[in-house]
Amino acid sequence: LRQQMTTVEGESLYRTQNGDVYRITSHPGQQSDHEQKLCTVKTETEQQSSGQTTTSTCWTASSSVDDSTQRNGLIVSSSELKIKVKVKQEPQDAKFNARKQQIPPELAETSVKCEESLPKSKSKKRKSKTDDDDTSSSVQKKKVKIKEIEPQPIKPLKGKRKVKSEKEVDQASKNKTDNVSEVKQEKGKRVKKEEQETEVWRWWEEEKRDDSVKWKFLEHKGPVFAPPYEPLPSSVNFYYDGKPMKLSEGAEEVATFYSKMLDHEYTTKDVFNTNFFHDWRKMMNPKEREIITDLSRCNFREMNEYFTKKSEERKALSKDEKKKLKDEQEAQRLIYGYAVVDGHKEKIGNYKIEPPGLFRGRGTHPKMGRLKRRIQPEDVIINCSKDAKVPEPPPGHSWKEVRYDNTVTWLASWTENIMGSNKYVMLNPSSKIKVFAPWIILSFKYYTGEKDWEKYETARKLKDVVEEIRSEYRKDWKSKEMKVRQRAVALYFIDKLALRAGNEKEDNETADTVGCCSLRCEHIKLHKELDGQQNVVEFDFLGKDSIRYYNRVPVESRVFKNLRIFMEHKSPDDDLFDRLNTATLNKHLQNLMPGLTAKVFRTYNASITLQQQLELLTKGDTNTAERLLAYNRANRQVAILCNHQRSVPKTHGKQMENIQKKIEEKEKQIKEMKKMVKSAKAEHNASGTAKTKKVLEQKKKNLHRSEEQLLKLKVRATDKEENKEIALSTSKLNYLDPRISVAWCKKWDVPIDKIYNRTQREKFRWAIDMAGPEFIF
Repeated sequence: LRQQMTTVEGESLYRTQNGDVYRITSHPGQQSDHEQKLCTVKTETEQQSSGQTTTSTCWTASSSVDDSTQRNGLIVSSSELKIKVKVKQEPQDAKFNARKQQIPPELAETSVKCEESLPKSKSKKRKSKTDDDDTSSSVQKKKVKIKEIEPQPIKPLKGKRKVKSEKEVDQASKNKTDNVSEVKQEKGKRVKKEEQETEVWRWWEEEKRDDSVKWKFLEHKGPVFAPPYEPLPSSVNFYYDGKPMKLSEGAEEVATFYSKMLDHEYTTKDVFNTNFFHDWRKMMNPKEREIITDLSRCNFREMNEYFTKKSEERKALSKDEKKKLKDEQEAQRLIYGYAVVDGHKEKIGNYKIEPPGLFRGRGTHPKMGRLKRRIQPEDVIINCSKDAKVPEPPPGHSWKEVRYDNTVTWLASWTENIMGSNKYVMLNPSSKIKVFAPWIILSFKYYTGEKDWEKYETARKLKDVVEEIRSEYRKDWKSKEMKVRQRAVALYFIDKLALRAGNEKEDNETADTVGCCSLRCEHIKLHKELDGQQNVVEFDFLGKDSIRYYNRVPVESRVFKNLRIFMEHKSPDDDLFDRLNTATLNKHLQNLMPGLTAKVFRTYNASITLQQQLELLTKGDTNTAERLLAYNRANRQVAILCNHQRSVPKTHGKQMENIQKKIEEKEKQIKEMKKMVKSAKAEHNASGTAKTKKVLEQKKKNLHRSEEQLLKLKVRATDKEENKEIALSTSKLNYLDPRISVAWCKKWDVPIDKIYNRTQREKFRWAIDMAGPEFIF
């Protein structure tokens, strides 16, 4: 420090010739100033043989200074702390002194943080609470002239208080200024990662606007394309007739698709193999097509083993390597995973274009095994606003087209080669924009945001007219027009059984799946009496995704008679409702209620069934686990109604064994604990001391906790067994008004995250905000 020092806020620092540093504090209204010695600074100079000079500066804190009197960043500890700073200097000759005079004054000044930037002691924190409110707690910087010799960073010494860096001190002060409170987590418990707070566009609180205009401004970065193909190493071979054969790059890539599925059930199906071999030969060069003529003579085993090994290596990556890959994906998502819509940052649901591969399809799809080609930028149409920056295509490529169409909701579009249908890049389900289009990877249509709300509101309106509609179609069973009778019977099945309407399809283009309007005579059997019931209709057909629908349903006598009439003089492969299709049925429904289609009946019946079942099954004197079981049972009834089946998971048996083992262990544990409670009770009755009473209460508490754990395990086992062949998530996400579930959770104090995961909560954020415990569908 220099001998002349600046006075700041009534404080002056000066240094004596012997190196003592004092602080003088002036107090307004007082005659005398307060003087205190802070430290002693001594400088030692050593002359080196090379002509250079080494200066050692030793700062010694005064023993009279304690933590509560630290000022201006000079004192780092209240105890004796010596710090030596060595700096090499040039020989102080005439040349050195001349250069020294050329140093600008501002370079001889540095910023020293004031008291507020230093961590406070406990006594100081207590004292600061009583300070004047006008005193600023923000970090202030005061300039003090110091020597050109700058100390090296101070290392914390053993037994001493750690000195924080400037960045840490700044952050600590900022946190103090902003009054950010820290929540202490319970010891031994894992802290659950909080969901990141993102901007929420509360579109449900805004006024409705013109539905024909989807957005006013749209900007995005375009889709992410599949990485280029990496050829196999020379040590991995394809074999034909037992001999290794080098394939061209295009043919080799398609061969790898098949090799990866070698152990899958698909490669045992003739349709899959025939389609694959047909498309594979198209990718071969003339010489390869001449040699490879029979798939059964091809050997992909070595390729399969290579990819299996690669998969195991990926699973065995270290934690740091996995984190690195995750960070790279996150960095990509931050760039391509968001779009700006009317000034709001919105998530994109699917920004990655599906890589090439082999089409699988559902059930016995006639096109399974076909090659899904690689999508290039030249296949993609970009949609954005005129005043937005058009996304840059990958180097060396260009977009097929750039559009500025604000009447559609997609961001990018292309045509896939299997079914010839359009694929789209869409916004996330939680977005404001209404979306109704095929999703990029999944083949079903994907509702989002406001479209969800409109769908369920339309279904709610149906309850006001449903009895009138039912009365009308019952009258139409006796109509003189055959097409009216067929429409009335079909509508009865859609309403009563929640059947899908079904659409017309081209022959040999898709799997042989049907809905109500496309039923054939072979799909039903009529039984005048069956198992003690009259007028039973037996349904047996493949529905959506080639899932079998089998049901025996007693129907009203007029419906049974009409079905007999519809089947007269028809062969098994003739249409049951030959004078009806989905379009004419929906047109009729539109006349009964605006926005009404056959699909609305399915949504209405699913949602009303859930609400009725929840009211029936939920009991007040139950815990959260039992209430969740009641919810899943109510959801199960909806899944059965909608025929949402699944195959039994391969791991189901093992999972049930593990749960049963835990139940048995817990029951054994409870048995021992009951003996311990009995023993503790007898001991307390004998002595009656406070100590024995405390021991008894603790053992009772442990027993109660274990009994609750046993109940949860039993509930879990029951739930798993009941739903092993039922897909609950399909109806929950697509047919059940989420407000029913939200209201139920709020009414019965069940955490919403027990029903919906994080992604689903984002999708149904509008419902969580809208619905209270009193909501009724």
